[in-house]
Amino acid sequence: MRLLTLALIAISVAAQDWPQFRGNPKLTGVATSTLPSTLKLLWTWDSGDLIESSPAIVGNTVYAASHSSKLVALDIATGKPRWEFKTEGEVGESSPAVAGGMVYVGDLNGMIYGVDAATGKAVWKHKAFSEVKSSPAVIGDRVLIGSYDENLYALQAKTGKVLWQFKTNGPVHCTPAVSNGVTYVSGCDAKFRAIKIADGSEAYVVDAEAYVGASPALTEQFAFFGTYENQVLSVNLTTKKVAWTYEHPQRKFPFYASAALAGDKVLVGGRDKMLHCLNAKTGKALWTFLTQARIDSSPAAVGNLVYFGSNDGRIYGLEIATGKKVWEYEIGAAVSASVAIGQGRLIAAAQDGKVYCFGQ
Repeated sequence: MRLLTLALIAISVAAQDWPQFRGNPKLTGVATSTLPSTLKLLWTWDSGDLIESSPAIVGNTVYAASHSSKLVALDIATGKPRWEFKTEGEVGESSPAVAGGMVYVGDLNGMIYGVDAATGKAVWKHKAFSEVKSSPAVIGDRVLIGSYDENLYALQAKTGKVLWQFKTNGPVHCTPAVSNGVTYVSGCDAKFRAIKIADGSEAYVVDAEAYVGASPALTEQFAFFGTYENQVLSVNLTTKKVAWTYEHPQRKFPFYASAALAGDKVLVGGRDKMLHCLNAKTGKALWTFLTQARIDSSPAAVGNLVYFGSNDGRIYGLEIATGKKVWEYEIGAAVSASVAIGQGRLIAAAQDGKVYCFGQ
């Protein structure tokens, strides 16, 4: 009975985490934690340089990285650093992923790191041939991560050894999404690729017909992502064809942020300054919410609300059903990183170099 109780506790704790970019391997942007009805600022931590990387939350620790060449572990209660790890280059948009007692991240010098989550000591490093803005996804004994050297890498989680690499025809900017033994990459080469995790072979490819910077969000049957040709696409993973496309009738701007999937709704921010809520089955627009600057921050859904940052210097909370604003916090600096929600906290990072913790 005691072993069963401990196991249930461990599962419960893990279910409150946000261990990687978009919260989970399918990149759905949906929290398994809850948030209090009223959010207030609990603490901030200053990295010393701008932050584009999105935080991760595991247990009582927040992991964040910045252009100050720091990967840091912060106490979620106080914001005080537990440790700081110095990367060789600045960390851009690559966001920490935490799994198996390790933290993984890439930098703009092309270095990929495996760091001990308890001590902040480097366990291994791997050098790609160009900058790394992709965030790692950890599946079993493999770390999947892309590079601007046009490769998707599968590295051994414990050693950093290259198990395979898949060459595309453009930079791999996105974070790989994972489902049922396959990883999906929406690429800068205008291709949406399904690659087998076991051996790195290509299962199939779908023509996206546009440059893609966003990462795909997955359900069991569909993938959703925006493009630089001002469209959001739904790809049917069974038929291997585009199911629908959405484009705003007036405002023609790229979609750079990744989507969140909340039930039957797709939520995605655009450089048209709007958060768009679409019907997942049809691509029909249900509502839009206008901010004062472009939205490169990918939204995070929790319960009946969605939270996201804008380059207008604010973080917003909206009702998913209606798009009605229910919360706003003005940071005063662009928020291009995505928020993380875990352990009853909302963690945000901004281009003023600070990490912000909101809770009750």
